[in-house]
Amino acid sequence: MYRYDEFDRTLVVQRVAEFRDQVARRLSGALTEEEFKPLRLMNGVYLQLHAYMLRIAIPYGTLSSEQMRMLAHVARRYDRGYGHFTTRQNLQFNWIKLDELPDAMADLSRAGMHGMQTSGNVVRNITTDQWGGVAPDEIEDPRVFAEILRQHSTLHPEFSFLPRKFKIAVTAATHDRAAVKVHDIGLRMRRNGAGEVGFEVIVGGGLGRTPFIGKTIKPFLPKRDLLSYVEAIIRVYNQYGRRDNIYKARIKILVHELGAEAFAAQVETEWQAIRDGVLALDPAMIADIKARFQYPDYEVLEDSPRMLADARRADKRFDAWVGNAVANHKTPGYAIVTLSLKPEGGPPGDATAGQMDAIADLADRYSFGEIRVGHEQNLVLPHVVQRDLPALWRALDAVGVATPNVGLVSDIIACPGLDYCSLANTRSIPVAQELTRRFRNLDSARDLGRLHINISGCINACGHHHVGHIGLLGVEKNGEEFFQITIGGQADEDARLGALLGPAVPYAEVADVVEDVVAAYVELRERPDEIFLDTVKRVGVEPFRERVYAAR
Repeated sequence: MYRYDEFDRTLVVQRVAEFRDQVARRLSGALTEEEFKPLRLMNGVYLQLHAYMLRIAIPYGTLSSEQMRMLAHVARRYDRGYGHFTTRQNLQFNWIKLDELPDAMADLSRAGMHGMQTSGNVVRNITTDQWGGVAPDEIEDPRVFAEILRQHSTLHPEFSFLPRKFKIAVTAATHDRAAVKVHDIGLRMRRNGAGEVGFEVIVGGGLGRTPFIGKTIKPFLPKRDLLSYVEAIIRVYNQYGRRDNIYKARIKILVHELGAEAFAAQVETEWQAIRDGVLALDPAMIADIKARFQYPDYEVLEDSPRMLADARRADKRFDAWVGNAVANHKTPGYAIVTLSLKPEGGPPGDATAGQMDAIADLADRYSFGEIRVGHEQNLVLPHVVQRDLPALWRALDAVGVATPNVGLVSDIIACPGLDYCSLANTRSIPVAQELTRRFRNLDSARDLGRLHINISGCINACGHHHVGHIGLLGVEKNGEEFFQITIGGQADEDARLGALLGPAVPYAEVADVVEDVVAAYVELRERPDEIFLDTVKRVGVEPFRERVYAAR
């Protein structure tokens, strides 16, 4: 956990006081809704379909148990008893009353939480691998550099009014769990030929109306140059990004229109002017930021693997859960545990206040008080002793977050859709709920293997449908809800956009179509262990298209 200093605490408290005054002026009529809009957006407050929505930043997806309890309190006191974890490692409350928003923010501030820069044309919440700091395949803890970027970008005077929102993701692992290739800037830690650690810099990724996979413009950037190079990228974007057309304002359009090489040349020119100035990262400064992270005092646990093996042999249900939800930790004797927020028939990513309180208690008992939020809208306990897994599993099962479906067909990513969002064309949540019922049989789901379904209720792609193995995009036709379907997308180190399957299908038929796609996969795969993505790569889209549309 990162320990915030007095500057951070003062900043958050002052922002709450400012927002309280702004809300008072809005309620009195001194500000119109249009005048209030930019002020609320700078604090993470949206006006949704039915109510105001508060989006809370969870920097690089790391939460303390104290912060989780505060989220539970806000859910219970100011909302309808639950919160929604997003693909951006944030949390959203969808039913906050405007006159109670300042009090909710004041409560959050006591736990060091806020909504700053979770909306607006600014650098948004810096995201990273939810296993950062504990993943066996990482070079270093990426959260250290995400924190450096967070500090630099928060209320940055030059980057407070960019052409459009701006998203940065960092990973340090061999397997990309941060989806860096679909961000405005993706930073992937790697070693050069001399063994030095730095970053591959990827720019111009993004989904939405015009999706692009990011382009590498700097194969290796030394750590000392991280801030100066990122600043150079954003300066170039701020100068040349489109402000006359909201649909062409993202950096991905600028990179596409200029070309990656020409864009990189512009950045290089800007960077050379600032690289040796105050933004150069001194190793002592990096070490200071790292020292502010509290790392657990791990024990030597020679007996844990044996005890875990014995427990798995004794209980088939526990064994299935371990095989699905538990991953290796870089420290022997410990484990990384993923908590599924995708129960059968439940809205993906939602957690009740009671669940949040229970998870906070379990984090204290089993994970050094630390919780992570993943891009897949699940939670993680990152420091669990292996011998404690049976007791933890029973406790998680009791509160409904131990469904062993992580990475399987019912582990669905979905935006809130038309149930909440004024931008949406279709409902996403009921489709996700129905699909979890259709694929409730976990033995069958395990037979299908890794298969991700992503659902977006509109072209803004908050559900990241473009990079879903099966992607569903809600569209409107003559006032009715339809879904376009893509297959073969992925968001990891081999990121690619899914291919369109065919004409959009009516809302009432979309679950049937997904079942047809899955049935076609079972018929087309060469071996039981050939995953869905590999089958699509091998045979292409046409065999799936023929199966799905033959009877329609």
